[in-house]
Amino acid sequence: MTNQDVIRLTDDYTLGTYKRFPVALERGENATLYDFDGKRYIDFASGIGVCSLGCGNDAWVSAISAQAKKLPHVSNLFYTEPAAETAKTLCERTGMKGAFFSNSGAEANEGAIKLARKYSFDKYGAGRSDIVTLNHSFHGRTITTLAATGQDVFHNYFFPFTEGFVHAEPNDAAGVKAACSNGTVCAVLMELIQGEGGVLPLDKSFVQEVAGFCKSRDILLLVDEVQTGVGRTGTLFCYQQYGIEPDVVSFAKGIAAGLPFGGVLANDSCAGTLSAGTHATTFGGNPICAAGANAVLATLTPEFLGEVVQKGESIRKAIADWKLPVVSSVRGLGLMIGIGVTCSHREAVGKMVSSGLLALTAGEDTIRLMPPLTITKDEIDAGLTILKTILSTY
Repeated sequence: MTNQDVIRLTDDYTLGTYKRFPVALERGENATLYDFDGKRYIDFASGIGVCSLGCGNDAWVSAISAQAKKLPHVSNLFYTEPAAETAKTLCERTGMKGAFFSNSGAEANEGAIKLARKYSFDKYGAGRSDIVTLNHSFHGRTITTLAATGQDVFHNYFFPFTEGFVHAEPNDAAGVKAACSNGTVCAVLMELIQGEGGVLPLDKSFVQEVAGFCKSRDILLLVDEVQTGVGRTGTLFCYQQYGIEPDVVSFAKGIAAGLPFGGVLANDSCAGTLSAGTHATTFGGNPICAAGANAVLATLTPEFLGEVVQKGESIRKAIADWKLPVVSSVRGLGLMIGIGVTCSHREAVGKMVSSGLLALTAGEDTIRLMPPLTITKDEIDAGLTILKTILSTY
């Protein structure tokens, strides 16, 4: 097939829910992708942070291939080794007590919300079910996680939403406390870096103050690490750089390096909340996906994570050193990078794609970079060359 063949076939037979670039990708080697016409692209997007090990990683391919030959799926009425190993590794490396596995980030956040509400119901009865989230946040596209999302742009058309969500301003601890003052709040849910909102890191002092407040009121602190977790920011989870101990952490995206896998981690205080029959999912903990997750977790050694930090610092420094008039700011942690621009960020990213660089947008004015964690120096240099060329035209 050619690019146009794939584009035509897709447009003819799928719903038009995506505004796609006119590119049909066929294959890749680490962070270098190729379309059906043989054009090369440097991948600074990794499927929106999903392909954490890039394309064709030998350890990942071997792990999922071996598992596919043994056991593709069984229901959660039975035990499997890959999921057990994933849960063990995640708990040992975080200090959490237990894991629940799902298929996606939105589903992981749904699980965290259900856990928080049941925890409060079990201890305090009905009427204490509200959850405070932050403006500019993004927690998913289900009806409930859209209600949790603090961005009106995602809300139109889909009313009525699930009740019980209150929005507060990020980095305003007094506002969060005020939102919790009427005694109906069971949890606070936050991203430590608001990805879709514009790659906006929360202030450490704010996060720590909210964490302390929640602990004093038996309000669960839920941290959405769907985008920031699994090595993306240079630690296994971003909260480990904030000096806090969340009650619940959700994750997805990069955990299985391209396979649909997500989940929730819960600490000692609430790990027993979701008892048998209170929550479930058919594909959660799928053995092939879990095998992929185990390959990812085995890769994320302290040395590897240190390299993620160094790569991110190098990219941010390079962009800042260009001193281009169009660049208003460079921010982020690890390989989750936001470039504030004064031009149309969507137009700029479109030009980058046409020139062979895959990048993302976020918020109202931000170009978002989320390359594979395994990206090489040569791939970084090639991508930065295209990035600079495009931004220099403004």
